[in-house]
Order: sequence, then C-alpha cells, then structure tokens
Amino acid sequence: MKIITVLGARPQFIKAAMVSEKLAAIDSFSEVIIHTGQHFDQNMSDIFFNEMGLPKPDYNLNINRMSHGQMTAKMMEKIELILMDEKPNGVLVYGDTNSTLAGSLTAAKLNMPVFHVEAGLRSYNRGMPEEINRVLTDHLSSLLFCPTENAVNNLAKEGIQKGVENCGDVMVDAFLKYSCRSNNESPKVDSPYVLATMHRPENTDNKNNLISIFKELDKINEKIRVVLPLHPRTKAQLQQFGIQIKIQWIEPVGYLSMLSLLNSAEMVITDSGGLQKEAFFAEKKCITVRGETEWTELIDIGVNRLSAPSELYDAFESMNATKYDFSKKLYGNGNAGKIIVDSMVEYFA
Repeated sequence: MKIITVLGARPQFIKAAMVSEKLAAIDSFSEVIIHTGQHFDQNMSDIFFNEMGLPKPDYNLNINRMSHGQMTAKMMEKIELILMDEKPNGVLVYGDTNSTLAGSLTAAKLNMPVFHVEAGLRSYNRGMPEEINRVLTDHLSSLLFCPTENAVNNLAKEGIQKGVENCGDVMVDAFLKYSCRSNNESPKVDSPYVLATMHRPENTDNKNNLISIFKELDKINEKIRVVLPLHPRTKAQLQQFGIQIKIQWIEPVGYLSMLSLLNSAEMVITDSGGLQKEAFFAEKKCITVRGETEWTELIDIGVNRLSAPSELYDAFESMNATKYDFSKKLYGNGNAGKIIVDSMVEYFA
C-alpha cells in the first residue's frame, strides 16, 4: 500500500515523525512525502527532518509567501499532478494548515481516501483560516484520528461518526521520546524565565495588538526574564511598525531546543496551538494570547488561560500566584502513532 503524506509546517513534521516511524515498520506499506514548503526557513523546516529522523521529502513544492487562496490553489495544482503520477492508496494529512486543506481537497476530488491526524478540533471561530481548514478536512476524511474525547464529540455534533477514533495525541509520543534527549545546540538562557512565542496574524498583523503584547511582555520582563524565539513573520512586523522591544529574543529553534527551553521555563505565553499542549506535557502554566482555543480541555482544568493582548500582565500575575494540577491524562499514553498505523492497516484489510 502506498501512502502519500502531505506536510508543510513545523508541528506537522513533529507529528509525522511519530507516524512515519511506525509506517516504515510495516512491510506492505510505503510512504511518499510531499513538503509543500509552507514553512521554508531552515529553522522552521529542515532542522526538524534532521533532528527527528523523518525521511527526506520526495517532493518539495516550495510554495510560500502567498495569500491563503493563492497558496492553497498552487498547492492543489502541484499535488494533483503528483497524486495522478504516484497513484497512492490513500493520502495522510495533519492538523489545520493550508497544506492540510490542499492535500485533502485534491485527494477527495481524485476519489482517494483521506486520513486526518488531529481531527475534530474546533475553536468555533470561522474567522480563523485554520478553523475552515480543519472543518473541511474532517468532512472529506475516511479515517479521523482524534487527540481527545472532546474532538470525538465535536465530530458527532456534525454528524461524523464513521471512521472516527480517539487515538490520543501524537505530540505526546514525541514529547516522551525527545524531551529527555540532550541537545548541545540549545540556546543558553539563565533561569528563571518565561518562554514566549507569537506568530498568529491576528496578533502580528494588527499594530495595536502587537504594541500591546510587547508592552505587556516588557512589564512581565521587569519581574522575570522573558525569552522569545522570534518567528520570521513577527520579526518583520515589528520592524514594519517600528516597535522596539526590551525582552530577550533569539532566532527560531528546532524541536529539541524548544523542548529544552520549555522544560526549564517557569511559564509559557503563546498564541501557538501546539505549544499550549506541550506546556501541559511539561507541567507548565500557559497563557494563550487569543480569544479562543481549540484545546478547550486545558481551559476547563485551569492550566491554560486565554488573554487579550492588553491584559497579558494581569493574566500573568494571576496565574503566577496559583497552583494547578497537571496529573490528568488528557491526550493519551504516548502510543498514538501505533494506533494510527494499525487503523490504516485495518482499513485496507
């Protein structure tokens, strides 16, 4: 059986490494990897293949720096040619990026089954491109691998019950495998510190939001050091808006370095989806600079808190003074990759 995997962004490389490893152990399966090029910076892309032993992409489409519509259309155009040439038995997609939607739409139009890892997530904010991508991909998929029971319930509300499996989160697999590995490349940062990341367009492309975020981070930095791996988009917008920052920023880092920074941090401040969960795995409090999150179970138990840009310091003060329970197993036991591959084997059998 030939599986084509479509990837394009940092979190997808990490997730795919956990599944590709299990696929490679099945003699009857072969995998062809398409990298759309959505994340193209070396520290946002190549380093993850190198660190995690993910097979090098068979195709690199080099599609980036376009509008959402242009990017998705160009990806579909090139992916279609590859699918028609390779004739896979199924197409495997991850998460909620433009690469995810392009892979699933193209496969569905060619009557190829779609397998979606991280299905069923909902923020219920249709203003987010990611929400559109995940909803459409779920409704096109033959197998839907959900990381949580909440995700299974979200799909049921939309009438999707066939092919749905709560496999747990492949990011748990990765965290357990890699968090204890030493990395000589890790940035040397004096403790204590708060780890921050910021990259979503609603924060970076809105001048008032970006000013508020870094004003609040500067205030937090007066109490405890704030360390920020600076996303290329955020860096460009800070320069465009002429915003000066006082906090310690570093270049984007690979997965192992990020885990090292995370494990030594006191708290996390982010607008990333993946880092919210990784903070939970590492038993770190997290503030999410968004109006909503797809990881609602973290909000429910209090370890994650949503914050408006202008209220970040107050959220930090409140969370800093509170203790939380990280003992609940919300995302499985670290065997999601095996469950996913076993389900694919059963599907074709």
